[in-house]
This record gives sequence, C-alpha cells and structure tokens, in this order.
Amino acid sequence: MSPVRRAMALASTTLPAKTGLSLWCPTSPSLARRLPVRFSSRIASRGLVTASFANENREFVIIGGGNAAGYAARTFVENGMADGRLCIVTKEAYAPYERPALTKAYLFPPEKKPARLPGFHTCVGGGGERQTPDWYKEKGIEMIYEDPVTGADFEKQTLTTNTGKQLKYGSLIIATGCTASRFPDKIGGNLPGVHYIREVADADSLISSLGKSKKVVIVGGGYIGMEVAAAAVAWNLDTTIVFPEDQLLQRLFTPSLAQRYEELYRQNGVKFVKVVIGIGAKPAIGPFETLSMNKSIGGIQVDGLFRTSTPGIFAIGDVAAFPLKIYDRMTRVEHVDHARRSAQHCVKSLLTAHTDTYDYLPYFYSRVFEYEGSSRKVWWQFYGDNVGETVEVGNFDPKIATFWIDSGRLKGVLVESGSPEEFQLLPKLARSQPIVDKAKLASASSVEEALEIAQAALQS
Repeated sequence: MSPVRRAMALASTTLPAKTGLSLWCPTSPSLARRLPVRFSSRIASRGLVTASFANENREFVIIGGGNAAGYAARTFVENGMADGRLCIVTKEAYAPYERPALTKAYLFPPEKKPARLPGFHTCVGGGGERQTPDWYKEKGIEMIYEDPVTGADFEKQTLTTNTGKQLKYGSLIIATGCTASRFPDKIGGNLPGVHYIREVADADSLISSLGKSKKVVIVGGGYIGMEVAAAAVAWNLDTTIVFPEDQLLQRLFTPSLAQRYEELYRQNGVKFVKVVIGIGAKPAIGPFETLSMNKSIGGIQVDGLFRTSTPGIFAIGDVAAFPLKIYDRMTRVEHVDHARRSAQHCVKSLLTAHTDTYDYLPYFYSRVFEYEGSSRKVWWQFYGDNVGETVEVGNFDPKIATFWIDSGRLKGVLVESGSPEEFQLLPKLARSQPIVDKAKLASASSVEEALEIAQAALQS
C-alpha cells in the first residue's frame, strides 16, 4: 500500500469527513500536500511524526494574547474545535483581555474605582463570557504564557519560543497586534519615567509613576493619547499632550471638531504642544517578516478570509492588511472592533464552509473622563469613511454630530454623547450610504433633527 493510502486509512477510522488545510509531515513531502490539518495531532500520536514538541495541542495554534486571540478562542469553542486541539502562545502573563481598558478605566487612581483583571478578560467587551485562565483549562485550550514566539519554520510548520521550546502547528493564526513606537535611546527613550503603553505590565508601570508624579507629558494626539490624558486628569496632575499634527486625532476629526475637544481638554487643565515628532504604533511582525507584507500600509497581507499567501497561515486584528470590501481598497485597522470581528470571521472560515469575504464597516469610538467626580463624561462613535465635504450640527453641549458627504452620498458620521438608539442608527447610515440633502442637513437645529433627516434618507 502506498504511503498516502496507508495514512488515509489510518486517519479515516478516527476523523470526521470535514477537513481543513494541508499538513507538513517529515516522512513524506508529497504526502504533506494531500493530508488535511486535522490529521496532525492524531498522526503524530501514531508515530508518523517523531519530533518532540512542547505543545500537546497542535492542530491549531494562535500567537498573541490580546482581543483577537480571545475572540478566536471563543469561536473555536463555539464550533466544538477547541478541546485538545487549540494552543495559544502569548508573551504576557495573562489570559487574553480587552486591551482598550488599559488606556481608560485601568489608569484611574485607586479612589476612582479603576478596572482590574479578571474584570476585563475577553469576551466581556463584546457581551460574552469572561474567559479567565480557568475558562481556558475547562475548554481544553492549552495556554503557553510569558514565552513569545521568536522563530518560525514554515516548511516544517514549527515555531520556536524565547525559551527554546519547539511548537508544532497544523493551522497557524497570527494575532500579534501592534507594538508601541519607541523613542531612540540617544534621546532618552529608556530613561526612568518614560513609559510606553500596550500591555498590562506597561500600564502597571505607568500607574506607579502617576502616583509619584506632579507632571505628565503624553506624546501622541490620537485617541490613545487623548484617553491617557483624560485619565491623568483624574490624578490631578499637570498634563500636557505633545503631538506633531495641527490638531487632535487628525486622521478622523475635522479641524472644527478637533477644536471643540481641545477646548474641553483645556477646561480640564490639559495643555497642548504641537511639535514635529513621530510616535504611535506599528504592526508586531516579529519572526514572520518572510510572509507577504503590504509595504504601503504595513502588516501581513491577507485575503478576505484572512489567509496569507502561505497555506495554513492566517493573520487577524491589527497586524493584518486586508481588503476593505465596502470601499474597495486595502487597509489595516488598529481597533478592538476589527480585532473581534476579524478573529470570528477567520475561525469560522477555517472550520466551516463559510466562505463569505470579510465585509467590515470601519468603526471607532472613545470614552474618556468617565471616572467618579468627572464634571462631564465624553463618549463618541464614528462609522464609515471620513471623505468628502462635512456638515457639523450641534453645539457640543454635550451633543455634536459630523456628517461626511461625498458625491451627494452620506459616507461617514460621528456623534458625541448620543443615545443608544442614535448610536445604533450610525452603522445603518454608513453602510447604506443614502443620498442626502446637504443644505437641509446643515440647516438642522439639533443633532436629533439632523439624524432624523439622515434616517429619512434611508427610506427614500
């Protein structure tokens, strides 16, 4: 009997009919192109794969410990494919958690009821179960903590960790997110008191400094910088935001909208310094730089099912450069909503007959000044594309809305301090892109009236 027939006969007694992707097998290169990934652990246990690997669960391996990894794990469980099959490798000491909390409630001072783990493990941010370390044990998911992957051999489908462990995978999902950009050492990038926030350990270090400081300078005027500054105000610190652009959150806010938020921050004692510097985050590519990269926007290039050009390897969340179907362009999104949705879409595509292209609607939000005693809480949501002309409605007392209109169609909308019903309307407007009367919208006397005009355009 040929090697292929022997392996197929061996596997057919224990495996369901539905199969996945190809598996590397050192005993026969030709056989590797024919076997599905779900044969991996079973064939290994029968002796066809003789190498010793540190992970017991080898069918599916996720690299990363943030939102995307947590929501991917939940989707594996929902499809009955986690127990004894899934391994998650993370450089952190914690099970996957809702990372946005680190620049919001986690930074509140002790008297303001700060968020702490296990309170914000995934998937509570998306209305799901709190997946504590015990949850992963109960679901049969193998967790490897504090041991980042530093090397990969795609031919042999093996990984090497920082401690030298050798890991085996059938299908690999890269969910490494981003890393914070750092100042060079020569200008003080590693001096005491200089902090970079991306992980729990980073946030803990920053909190320790906030409790001992009188002044804080935040470098970066995006929504992360704005959130950290708002949290610093709760500590009654002299707070300054330094950033290179002409305004806050330049990639989204209009100049008029940015001016409103800057004034609100000034009322809370925050100062602004606009200088020529660069800061932010970059995709955490790590040992995967040999995969196909998108050089224009950064990140690992994937298709609408989050498959890379290398069979059996996927990338999700911040690190993935994916086709944005609704606007017919490639993009990379650093946001929790995309991390959750891309993880779920990728795993469903991997495990089932689900082949629909990922159809993401860009969404951003921020919530600041939400600590006890704050004179005003801020919560804005944006859906769609910020292209074309803009119409601003409202006095920021507290509501304000900005509509982006291109060729007569509503492309994007941002609302501050909206009601639940108003926030629920925004994605409907942005996805439908109705034709709207710009003059009529601009003449609206309130945010409520403007949204009613936009909603009516949905039915016309």
